[in-house]
Amino acid sequence: QVQLVESGGELVQPGGSLRLSCAASKSDFNLYTMTWYRQAPGKPREMVAIITSSGRTTYADYVKGRFTISRDNAVNSVYLQMSSLKPEDTAVYYCNKWGTVQWTWGQGTQVTVSS
Repeated sequence: QVQLVESGGELVQPGGSLRLSCAASKSDFNLYTMTWYRQAPGKPREMVAIITSSGRTTYADYVKGRFTISRDNAVNSVYLQMSSLKPEDTAVYYCNKWGTVQWTWGQGTQVTVSS
């Protein structure tokens, strides 16, 4: 069973920046398209950013130009650099592989944007 461990979330002021990390216990991690998702209270989980095994990236419109996804296959990790944070970015952030069949979800990491 793959374990996903997200970290880096915290309380930040509007306009601030954060870097989230996700470590996966998957030996062939480099073969998978990885995705950051988020879920705000009372809302469904939504896709934030995707990175393919070759490094191609895709972003949701609401984070385009503000967030950057990256990966380091040497340490089986994916990252989300977030800048110009807005209160509406407040959510629990999760990583997982892209696709209809996903790995067991991790605990996520809470990002709260508030003054």
